Amino acid sequence: MEKRQIQYQFEDTHLKNSSENFYDPSKLKTEEMVLNLGPHHPSTHGVLRLEVLTDGEYVVELTPHLGYLHRCFEKHAENLNFQQIIPYVDRMDYMAAINSEHAFAMGVEKMMGISEKIPKRVEYIRVLVAELNRLASHFVAIGTYGLDIGATTPFLWMMRDREHILRLLEWISGARMLYNYIWVGGLYYDLPVGFEERCTEFITYFEPKLKELKELVMDNKIFIERTANVGVLPLDLAIDYGTSGPVLRGSGLAHDLRRVDGYSVYPELDFNIPIGEGKMGTVGDCWDRTNVRVEECWESLKIMKQCLAQLTTDHKRDRTFDPQALVPKKIRPKAMDFYSRAENPKGELGFFFRTNGKSDIPERVKARACSFCNLSVLEEISKGVLLSDLIAIIGSIDVVMGEVDR
Repeated sequence: MEKRQIQYQFEDTHLKNSSENFYDPSKLKTEEMVLNLGPHHPSTHGVLRLEVLTDGEYVVELTPHLGYLHRCFEKHAENLNFQQIIPYVDRMDYMAAINSEHAFAMGVEKMMGISEKIPKRVEYIRVLVAELNRLASHFVAIGTYGLDIGATTPFLWMMRDREHILRLLEWISGARMLYNYIWVGGLYYDLPVGFEERCTEFITYFEPKLKELKELVMDNKIFIERTANVGVLPLDLAIDYGTSGPVLRGSGLAHDLRRVDGYSVYPELDFNIPIGEGKMGTVGDCWDRTNVRVEECWESLKIMKQCLAQLTTDHKRDRTFDPQALVPKKIRPKAMDFYSRAENPKGELGFFFRTNGKSDIPERVKARACSFCNLSVLEEISKGVLLSDLIAIIGSIDVVMGEVDR
């Protein structure tokens, strides 16, 4: 009995001393450690490597290492004629291939001086399918963002609804993701018979689903706690780093090239530009950036309805209509330097061309990719955050690595 009491007294003293040493902040020694986050981690979208200097669970410093996909878009483009480049444009932001085609085709048409001659039916079809693809891109952004921070159901819902869009786009082009549908001067083909009715059915189906998504995700208490006041991007910093799209608009600036530049038939359409307002936290946080994408889905539906109304009234289907009437056999612009841009789902996509006036192959092609510029601000807004919050910040930027490594 005496031996047991002595043993218990010794253990109690030992535990007491060890607990005092453990909980005394002055006696804790911290050590910084360098971690490689990715490229295998799902939140780095497969090919982004982040060199993270951590102090415990906190991020002290972060360096993004870009470029693991080796697509070499610009060098490919400098060895092909303009029409042959379009399938390669699809492979930059492969989640929004038609939007990228639209930006590229418009740039070449302006350079050739034929943009004003494009038939209105072609323009309305282009905008209709571009907004369909914008929806599909935002579905992936919102769904995978739910996975990044631990929610499975939004991803399954978004993939279910995205499938309807992919089937529609496959109907017009023959491909599910890489379409080659918008050509310089026109389209690959007119809309199939019955396409307008199917689009209307999709809009009717999806509007209540979008309301459910807002309740499931944006108004969810856990989602708000994971994203509100996290990864705050001040407006001045967003402008300094050249961010665009929902990343910039989430910081409170209503900058949308569909309004600012007024290209195609967008000036004739009625739609709003959602911005971050800090409803759940601070303006420019992860919640705001995600909410902008959800609100833009409503605006895309509004644009699609107006395009469908035009395509079934003033610019109806006509047997004599040829969507390839203005497609040139050979594109040989004058010698010049030219830049054109458009609003992709992720931001401003721009193309710079240099031509010599002798060849149908451009001397120089440079792509201003929105994902590349948006990702550059990650280093600034990730200092001092928890590692778990870093994952939420990466997902809120919505990067596609095909654009980052061109």
